[in-house]
Amino acid sequence: MRIGRIAGVVLALCMLAGLQPARAADVICYNCPPQWADWATMLKQIKSDLGYDIPFDNKNSGQALSQLLAEKANPVADIGYFGVNFGMKAKALGVTEAYKPQNWKEVPAGLKDPDGHWTAIHSGTLGLFVNVDALGGKPVPACWKDLEKPDYKGMVGYLDPPSAAVGFVGAVAVNLALGGSDKDFSPAIAFFKKLHDNGAIVPKQTSYARVVSGEIPILLDYDFNAYRAKYTEKGNFAFVIPCEGSVVFPYVVSLVKGAPDADKAKKVMDYLLSDKGQAIWTNAYLRPARPIELPEAVKAKFLPDSDYARAKSVDWAAMEAGQKAFTDRYLAEVR
Repeated sequence: MRIGRIAGVVLALCMLAGLQPARAADVICYNCPPQWADWATMLKQIKSDLGYDIPFDNKNSGQALSQLLAEKANPVADIGYFGVNFGMKAKALGVTEAYKPQNWKEVPAGLKDPDGHWTAIHSGTLGLFVNVDALGGKPVPACWKDLEKPDYKGMVGYLDPPSAAVGFVGAVAVNLALGGSDKDFSPAIAFFKKLHDNGAIVPKQTSYARVVSGEIPILLDYDFNAYRAKYTEKGNFAFVIPCEGSVVFPYVVSLVKGAPDADKAKKVMDYLLSDKGQAIWTNAYLRPARPIELPEAVKAKFLPDSDYARAKSVDWAAMEAGQKAFTDRYLAEVR
């Protein structure tokens, strides 16, 4: 009995110890990983300019939303960062609170919730992030359909569509490029079936390091990750906007409903849309949400505008409405 009581006390203390580091921070942001969108630089600059400690968090959009739902009665996080489709879900499920950050009015209407439950801070273009050296002499693929070829067996990766925003964006990009619509994801399902037959790698988490190491030679991913590798890592990296076309996708932030440090969280959200905050995103090869021109030195590192003309903006609300039907088919027919 006494041993049992002691064990119970130890367990309780361990649980408290596990919670303390998170709340010892000034602001908790779910899904702010250092290797994604260069959150490492952003959070370091927030610490310098605002004095707030925000720990790195390696969730993806789906995992962040699941955690917010689990903690709905007793919130831990202050801010959620999501792909826009998960931002919409977060609002619908009641885990966000309306807040319009400073400069909110400058964000185009299609990139923000009218009530302020989510606001875009930047966007990326979906394509192929390629470690050229890891291809073993094979050509850099130019089109979606190239990835189905036996030449690329075991070389292609994409993040899990049911849980990661970038995974679903890849599905949308492929589906529209190959003739599908928000109501018909058959082309994407057929494509992923062929990728799986060809040995596709399907991680759930950000896989930048796995491409840089050559473990995943080709990843369906955003331009900003590919450019980061191309210009900051040792190796030979490329970004390809497939010949059939692709899409542009916004990433958003939301104030968590009942956030423990809501006032500080609001100041962080203001910072993300400030001139300085938006400029930091451009240095990480992201398109700012506000209509700010990319610096010439940054733009020179992007693919030419003629390539970007193949990447379209889409109605993400319509795509989000079709996500469950796609996910159900993907789980039943592909995975």
